[in-house]
Amino acid sequence: MATRTDAPTRREQILKEAARLFAERGFHGVGVDEIGAAVGISGPGLYRHFPGKDAMLAELLVGISGQLLTGAKRRLAEADGEGPGTVLDSLIEGHIDFALDDRPLITLHDRELDRLRDSDRKLVRQLQRQYVELWVDVVRKAYPALTEPSARSAVHSVFGLLNSTPHLGRPGALPGRGTTAELLHRMARGAFGAASGSD
Repeated sequence: MATRTDAPTRREQILKEAARLFAERGFHGVGVDEIGAAVGISGPGLYRHFPGKDAMLAELLVGISGQLLTGAKRRLAEADGEGPGTVLDSLIEGHIDFALDDRPLITLHDRELDRLRDSDRKLVRQLQRQYVELWVDVVRKAYPALTEPSARSAVHSVFGLLNSTPHLGRPGALPGRGTTAELLHRMARGAFGAASGSD
């Protein structure tokens, strides 16, 4: 997949605009023609890239779950030899990047996951479980007093906190990306510390 510094492909442009429109108006409130207009091609031209809206939705939701897991594994590999607190900080930073940069996908996941085919929905859940368990392992190393069930509950709670970004107002209303990211990071660390009784 292209990195953030690469120019997006037409397919990626379509997915980005589809995510934005689906999040704003709901899956059934957006037509193929509108998605096409947002990227400067005719609605029928979209069918060269996707067979339909259902395929776009599936690629968006399966794709972001896979990207989060892949990114977390990469961060673990890059932090090899670092202390568990440093590794956890890296995971938190990665999820904050997602939560601030891909806010429409959070809204889309919350509203539209049940519209996926069973096989796609199961794949999303499978990827998400792997992502959670990766975090649980790191959290328990950083906070040894936490039991596995408590660590898992804390991870889900922190995800709820970090994934609240769509409710923080429009990006221009936030205090600035760096300040918001720092605040979210402190709150996430504070939540883990509170769960373990260390803060």
